[in-house]
Amino acid sequence: MRERNQLLPLQNNHSMPKRGSSESPQRSCLGCRTGNDKGLLLRFVLTPDQQVLPDLEHKLPGRGAYTCCNRQCVTKAIEQRQFKRSFKHDVVVLPAEEMVDHIRRQLFGKIIGLIGLANKAGVITGGGDMVTEAVKSKRKPALVLIATDVSEAIGQKLSHVAEAQHVQCRVVATKDDFGAILGKAPRSALAVASGGFVAQLVKAIDRYRNFLGEV
Repeated sequence: MRERNQLLPLQNNHSMPKRGSSESPQRSCLGCRTGNDKGLLLRFVLTPDQQVLPDLEHKLPGRGAYTCCNRQCVTKAIEQRQFKRSFKHDVVVLPAEEMVDHIRRQLFGKIIGLIGLANKAGVITGGGDMVTEAVKSKRKPALVLIATDVSEAIGQKLSHVAEAQHVQCRVVATKDDFGAILGKAPRSALAVASGGFVAQLVKAIDRYRNFLGEV
Protein backbone atom coordinates (compact mmCIF):
# COMPACT_ATOMS: atom_id res chain seq x y z
CA MET A 1 0.00 0.00 0.00
CA ARG A 2 1.12 3.53 -0.74
CA GLU A 3 1.52 6.26 1.79
CA ARG A 4 1.31 9.97 1.26
CA ASN A 5 3.65 12.29 3.11
CA GLN A 6 1.61 15.42 2.42
CA LEU A 7 -1.54 15.48 4.53
CA LEU A 8 -4.49 17.83 4.30
CA PRO A 9 -5.21 20.29 7.14
CA LEU A 10 -7.35 18.96 9.95
CA GLN A 11 -10.28 20.78 11.48
CA ASN A 12 -10.47 18.61 14.59
CA ASN A 13 -6.78 18.05 15.12
CA HIS A 14 -5.60 17.23 18.63
CA SER A 15 -1.92 17.87 19.24
CA MET A 16 0.45 15.27 20.58
CA PRO A 17 0.39 14.77 24.36
CA LYS A 18 2.18 17.39 26.40
CA ARG A 19 5.15 16.57 28.50
CA GLY A 20 4.08 14.33 31.32
CA SER A 21 4.53 14.62 35.03
CA SER A 22 7.72 13.84 36.86
CA GLU A 23 6.07 10.64 38.11
CA SER A 24 6.56 9.03 34.70
CA PRO A 25 9.99 7.62 33.75
CA GLN A 26 11.98 10.34 31.98
CA ARG A 27 14.56 10.02 29.22
CA SER A 28 16.56 12.54 27.19
CA CYS A 29 16.38 12.80 23.41
CA LEU A 30 19.71 12.07 21.71
CA GLY A 31 18.93 14.72 19.12
CA CYS A 32 17.74 17.80 21.00
CA ARG A 33 18.73 16.67 24.54
CA THR A 34 15.26 17.55 25.85
CA GLY A 35 13.82 15.36 28.61
CA ASN A 36 10.38 13.80 28.21
CA ASP A 37 8.23 10.89 29.32
CA LYS A 38 9.80 7.68 28.06
CA GLY A 39 6.51 6.53 26.57
CA LEU A 40 6.31 9.59 24.29
CA LEU A 41 9.76 9.05 22.77
CA LEU A 42 11.06 6.74 20.06
CA ARG A 43 13.06 3.86 21.54
CA PHE A 44 16.07 2.25 19.89
CA VAL A 45 17.83 -0.97 20.90
CA LEU A 46 20.79 -2.99 19.66
CA THR A 47 20.52 -6.28 17.80
CA PRO A 48 23.02 -9.08 18.65
CA ASP A 49 25.22 -7.85 15.80
CA GLN A 50 25.22 -4.31 17.24
CA GLN A 51 22.83 -2.74 14.74
CA VAL A 52 20.61 0.08 15.98
CA LEU A 53 16.99 -0.97 15.64
CA PRO A 54 13.88 1.15 16.30
CA ASP A 55 11.60 -0.42 18.91
CA LEU A 56 8.39 1.50 18.32
CA GLU A 57 6.33 -0.60 20.70
CA HIS A 58 8.89 -0.39 23.53
CA LYS A 59 8.85 -4.17 23.91
CA LEU A 60 12.26 -5.43 22.77
CA PRO A 61 14.79 -6.47 25.44
CA GLY A 62 17.98 -4.65 26.17
CA ARG A 63 19.10 -1.16 27.01
CA GLY A 64 17.31 1.57 25.10
CA ALA A 65 18.31 4.89 23.58
CA TYR A 66 15.72 7.55 22.84
CA THR A 67 14.83 10.40 20.51
CA CYS A 68 11.80 12.63 20.18
CA CYS A 69 9.14 11.30 17.84
CA ASN A 70 10.19 13.45 14.91
CA ARG A 71 12.49 12.91 11.99
CA GLN A 72 14.62 15.96 12.79
CA CYS A 73 15.78 14.54 16.12
CA VAL A 74 16.41 11.09 14.60
CA THR A 75 18.47 12.68 11.84
CA LYS A 76 20.45 14.83 14.27
CA ALA A 77 21.17 11.86 16.57
CA ILE A 78 22.56 9.84 13.67
CA GLU A 79 24.56 12.63 12.09
CA GLN A 80 26.15 13.53 15.44
CA ARG A 81 26.91 9.86 16.21
CA GLN A 82 24.90 10.00 19.41
CA PHE A 83 23.96 6.31 19.33
CA LYS A 84 27.62 5.37 19.72
CA ARG A 85 27.87 7.67 22.72
CA SER A 86 24.67 6.35 24.27
CA PHE A 87 25.53 2.65 23.88
CA LYS A 88 29.19 3.38 24.79
CA HIS A 89 30.74 1.46 21.90
CA ASP A 90 30.72 1.28 18.10
CA VAL A 91 27.34 0.50 16.59
CA VAL A 92 25.94 0.05 13.09
CA VAL A 93 23.37 2.68 12.17
CA LEU A 94 21.45 3.19 8.94
CA PRO A 95 22.07 6.49 7.16
CA ALA A 96 19.70 9.14 8.50
CA GLU A 97 17.49 9.22 5.41
CA GLU A 98 17.08 5.44 5.42
CA MET A 99 16.36 5.28 9.14
CA VAL A 100 13.74 8.01 8.85
CA ASP A 101 12.05 6.19 5.98
CA HIS A 102 12.18 2.90 7.87
CA ILE A 103 10.49 4.42 10.92
CA ARG A 104 7.92 6.24 8.81
CA ARG A 105 6.91 3.02 7.09
CA GLN A 106 6.59 1.23 10.44
CA LEU A 107 4.41 4.00 11.86
CA PHE A 108 2.24 4.01 8.75
CA GLY A 109 1.98 0.23 8.82
CA LYS A 110 0.69 0.42 12.39
CA ILE A 111 -2.17 2.65 11.21
CA ILE A 112 -3.08 0.38 8.31
CA GLY A 113 -2.98 -2.64 10.60
CA LEU A 114 -5.33 -1.03 13.12
CA ILE A 115 -7.81 -0.04 10.40
CA GLY A 116 -7.71 -3.62 9.12
CA LEU A 117 -8.45 -5.01 12.59
CA ALA A 118 -11.28 -2.52 13.06
CA ASN A 119 -12.74 -3.56 9.71
CA LYS A 120 -12.61 -7.24 10.70
CA ALA A 121 -14.38 -6.31 13.93
CA GLY A 122 -17.19 -4.77 11.89
CA VAL A 123 -16.82 -1.21 13.17
CA ILE A 124 -15.83 0.45 9.88
CA THR A 125 -18.13 2.24 7.42
CA GLY A 126 -16.58 3.09 4.04
CA GLY A 127 -17.37 5.68 1.38
CA GLY A 128 -17.95 9.42 1.46
CA ASP A 129 -21.76 9.32 1.25
CA MET A 130 -22.10 6.50 3.77
CA VAL A 131 -19.72 8.22 6.16
CA THR A 132 -21.69 11.48 5.89
CA GLU A 133 -24.94 9.63 6.61
CA ALA A 134 -23.38 7.80 9.54
CA VAL A 135 -22.05 11.02 11.08
CA LYS A 136 -25.50 12.63 10.86
CA SER A 137 -27.29 9.61 12.31
CA LYS A 138 -28.23 9.02 15.95
CA ARG A 139 -25.53 6.35 16.28
CA LYS A 140 -22.78 8.51 14.90
CA PRO A 141 -19.20 7.16 14.74
CA ALA A 142 -16.43 8.36 17.02
CA LEU A 143 -13.82 8.94 14.31
CA VAL A 144 -13.76 9.88 10.62
CA LEU A 145 -10.73 9.15 8.46
CA ILE A 146 -10.35 11.09 5.22
CA ALA A 147 -8.05 10.00 2.41
CA THR A 148 -5.15 12.28 1.56
CA ASP A 149 -5.95 12.27 -2.15
CA VAL A 150 -9.61 13.31 -2.09
CA SER A 151 -10.51 16.58 -3.77
CA GLU A 152 -10.32 19.69 -1.64
CA ALA A 153 -14.09 20.15 -1.88
CA ILE A 154 -14.88 16.62 -0.70
CA GLY A 155 -12.27 16.77 2.05
CA GLN A 156 -13.64 20.04 3.40
CA LYS A 157 -17.22 18.80 3.21
CA LEU A 158 -16.42 15.65 5.18
CA SER A 159 -14.33 17.47 7.80
CA HIS A 160 -16.99 20.18 8.25
CA VAL A 161 -19.74 17.59 8.73
CA ALA A 162 -17.60 15.74 11.29
CA GLU A 163 -16.77 18.97 13.12
CA ALA A 164 -20.44 20.03 13.22
CA GLN A 165 -21.35 16.69 14.80
CA HIS A 166 -18.41 16.79 17.23
CA VAL A 167 -16.77 13.74 15.69
CA GLN A 168 -12.97 13.47 15.67
CA CYS A 169 -11.42 13.66 12.20
CA ARG A 170 -8.02 12.68 10.83
CA VAL A 171 -6.52 12.67 7.32
CA VAL A 172 -4.28 9.74 6.46
CA ALA A 173 -3.59 7.11 3.74
CA THR A 174 -5.05 7.11 0.22
CA LYS A 175 -8.36 6.13 -1.33
CA ASP A 176 -6.68 3.02 -2.71
CA ASP A 177 -5.38 2.16 0.77
CA PHE A 178 -8.86 2.41 2.24
CA GLY A 179 -10.37 0.36 -0.57
CA ALA A 180 -7.71 -2.33 -0.24
CA ILE A 181 -8.35 -2.68 3.49
CA LEU A 182 -12.07 -3.11 2.86
CA GLY A 183 -11.49 -5.40 -0.14
CA LYS A 184 -13.48 -3.00 -2.30
CA ALA A 185 -13.04 -0.12 -4.73
CA PRO A 186 -11.22 3.00 -3.50
CA ARG A 187 -12.97 4.86 -0.71
CA SER A 188 -12.63 8.56 0.06
CA ALA A 189 -13.38 8.21 3.76
CA LEU A 190 -13.96 5.75 6.59
CA ALA A 191 -15.98 6.05 9.77
CA VAL A 192 -14.98 4.16 12.91
CA ALA A 193 -17.62 3.32 15.52
CA SER A 194 -17.04 3.99 19.20
CA GLY A 195 -14.76 1.50 20.90
CA GLY A 196 -11.18 0.69 21.68
CA PHE A 197 -9.95 1.11 18.12
CA VAL A 198 -10.68 4.84 18.13
CA ALA A 199 -8.15 5.80 20.80
CA GLN A 200 -5.53 3.49 19.28
CA LEU A 201 -6.01 4.94 15.80
CA VAL A 202 -5.93 8.56 16.98
CA LYS A 203 -2.72 7.89 18.90
CA ALA A 204 -1.08 6.06 15.96
CA ILE A 205 -2.07 8.71 13.41
CA ASP A 206 -0.99 11.63 15.57
CA ARG A 207 2.30 9.89 16.28
CA TYR A 208 2.85 9.36 12.55
CA ARG A 209 1.98 12.96 11.71
CA ASN A 210 4.16 14.24 14.53
CA PHE A 211 7.08 12.26 13.16
CA LEU A 212 6.55 13.84 9.74
CA GLY A 213 6.39 17.31 11.29
CA GLU A 214 2.70 17.82 10.54
CA VAL A 215 1.65 18.28 14.19
